[in-house]
Amino acid sequence: MPEYLAPGVYVEETSYRAKSIEGVSTSTAGFVGPTRRGSDRGRPEVLTSFADFQRTYGGLEDLAFGPNYVAHAARAFFEEGGARLYVMRVVGDGAAAAGRQIGGLRLVARDTGADGEMQVSVMLNIGPNVLTTTSTGPALARLRNYDSVVTLGAAGYAVRTAERDLAGVWRLVDGGNNAVQLADVTAVYPLTVRLDIARPTVDARGLPTFTTPITYGPMSLSPAAPDGLWAVFDAEAGADPSPVVITSTAGAPAVDALTSALFPATSPLADYWLAPPSPAGPPRTPEPVTVRLAGGADGAAPTALRYGGDADRVTGLAAFEALEDISIVAAPGSTELPEGRAIRQAVIGHCERMRYRVAVLDVPAGASVNGARDWRNETSSTRAAIYYPWVTVPDPFVGGDLHLPPSGFVAGIWARNDITRAVFKAPANEVIVSATGLERRLTKGQQDVLNPEGVNCLRFFAGRGNLVWGARTISDDPEWKYVSVRRYFAYLEHSIERGTQWAVFESNGDALWANVRRTIEDFLLTEWKSGALLGTDPKEAFFVRCDRSTMTQNDLDNGRLVCLVGVAVVKPAEYVIFRIGQWTASAKN
Repeated sequence: MPEYLAPGVYVEETSYRAKSIEGVSTSTAGFVGPTRRGSDRGRPEVLTSFADFQRTYGGLEDLAFGPNYVAHAARAFFEEGGARLYVMRVVGDGAAAAGRQIGGLRLVARDTGADGEMQVSVMLNIGPNVLTTTSTGPALARLRNYDSVVTLGAAGYAVRTAERDLAGVWRLVDGGNNAVQLADVTAVYPLTVRLDIARPTVDARGLPTFTTPITYGPMSLSPAAPDGLWAVFDAEAGADPSPVVITSTAGAPAVDALTSALFPATSPLADYWLAPPSPAGPPRTPEPVTVRLAGGADGAAPTALRYGGDADRVTGLAAFEALEDISIVAAPGSTELPEGRAIRQAVIGHCERMRYRVAVLDVPAGASVNGARDWRNETSSTRAAIYYPWVTVPDPFVGGDLHLPPSGFVAGIWARNDITRAVFKAPANEVIVSATGLERRLTKGQQDVLNPEGVNCLRFFAGRGNLVWGARTISDDPEWKYVSVRRYFAYLEHSIERGTQWAVFESNGDALWANVRRTIEDFLLTEWKSGALLGTDPKEAFFVRCDRSTMTQNDLDNGRLVCLVGVAVVKPAEYVIFRIGQWTASAKN
């Protein structure tokens, strides 16, 4: 109760309606597996297009130990209508980052893998003299604080940093923190560095080449510059980090380390660009230095332990545990790894532990009908569905056909179905838009063997294309036979959990119970109106009980509020049966 201590008029806000529950999203997917690049630890960022995936995790080129199935799956996911995807990279033993030593500088690829063997071109640029004379003395024009400069004085050229104090007074500082004043130099030339970085790839003939370079710069060489070389290529760079990390190993100041590493004093080039020309003027702009990083390795195939990950180090599937919006999980291509069975169990275990997630599983490539059935019968879960056979698409590099695991395509179709229809609609009888064929064409007789076992078939139908023609989980419990039922209950449970957090620590009495009942009833009424629940009347579709009949005194004494919710969810019309017989017309027709 609020306090009323002094006479007066008090205006208070109150609510006369039940709290509302907003349905959670069910179309966000999470893929785990090896990629060409990307961090293998830390919380992954959400991707909204395949271009996002390429920028973070690389292209479709093969890995050292096999095809890049996760990249192909990500492309299929977005092409099939998926909108949001998280990807967690896993690496195996022996993965190494490419690097290159240049004098006192060390250039290292930010991520492990052969994709880190980049070509790096470093270019120094010298601008025109910015030292001017004013009525109050020498000044600098068109220069920012902490810009690098080349100064010309009595002792010749020197590389320095231009620093300006709060009073606007400039000083020129060398690598040893020795400062000179503007009056001590006769010219100041801006010095910037630019890096062009190109990643390895293959051309249309499958031959190695490099991508179009990405340019960084122009940048200051000063370590104090917030957007300078040492900040951009720092190991702890934040959002959108550079692909290369640059460090100084010579113990020299940063500016001196760079200039001496790229243009050592023993090189004629150093004498060329720092030697005073005749007549005196700006130093000559040096030629670019181009190097290629070496020693990058994808390592061995990741193990099931790497796929499972570590919650403390935020790796593997464990990295998905902090992301509440994921509802679809897959490990594309894991069936082709030595520990494929163990990886499958890790994915299923993750979904069961997280409760509101369902796994999309593959069968091994080239599996026969009996092989697919045996693969499914090795495990059972209410939170997993398996699809067969593999999907055929054009090979993006050398032409011909490429067979890919169906999980990426199916995850995209699930997401598309949720967005365009609803999560309670079975994600079947849906076209595989990006497929040109299937690894094998199944007949009705073959599906008669697979469907009762819970193997969802992908089939070709003349005039209709390649379709998902199954909607079952791999559960032995008939209550959770259908994918749509399992995923819809996950949606209901997650939505109610999120939407009733306000009830925690409220007074556990009749008023709270009535409020909880109204909140859930309003939510389920909306679901019934949308067609998710059976019945011609809400009373036939659901019930909500939260009163003395659902709680004992022991429950109340231990702070428990118990609410019973029952729903009559719609199930897919898996078998459409028409019974047709002859009928004799009557004269009274």
